Amino acid sequence: MLRLAFFIAAFIVPSTALSKDPVPEPPAHPYVEIDTTMGKIVIELDGKAAPYTVDHFLSLVDSGFYDNTIFHRVKPEFMIQGGGHTPDLKAKERDDYVINESGNGLSNLRGTIALARTTKPHTANAQFFINVVDNVRLNAGKGRWGYTVFGFVIEGMEVVDAIAAVETGPQGPFKMDVPRVPIIIKSMSRFTFE
Repeated sequence: MLRLAFFIAAFIVPSTALSKDPVPEPPAHPYVEIDTTMGKIVIELDGKAAPYTVDHFLSLVDSGFYDNTIFHRVKPEFMIQGGGHTPDLKAKERDDYVINESGNGLSNLRGTIALARTTKPHTANAQFFINVVDNVRLNAGKGRWGYTVFGFVIEGMEVVDAIAAVETGPQGPFKMDVPRVPIIIKSMSRFTFE
């Protein structure tokens, strides 16, 4: 049954997502610093549980893709989402996708980072979100795909909480949840503790 499910999934995954065969070997636990206009957040990634996702995310970080993007969707008691829009709310996406690795043993709990996607399972691209509460309903379940958790905040959760508390409303193409004052991701880079 599992083989059949994988076989079917292989045909609905965008072809660019499958170009990363064989499984990449990113560092087991790399750190990334997110420098925002509200402070710094350090995340630890889990390259063992989510190798495709971590490899994809690090390629975006290393290329400077996330620099000068924003947190465009902020929902208190849920999550903060960013990495896919410029400060003037123009979409910024790459043309490749990453295979869904939900069900990897990591849960959408407070402080975890996961990739955003459409309703289709293998459509995660650049946007990510940080859970501000436990959102276990976003996990993979019987007969459904979840949202891939690939790391967690180890420093700066107070910054995440402050972002989650800002005033939001409609703006640009969005009907709600956009911070009134843009929260800019000034840069994202690999981080090493000294």
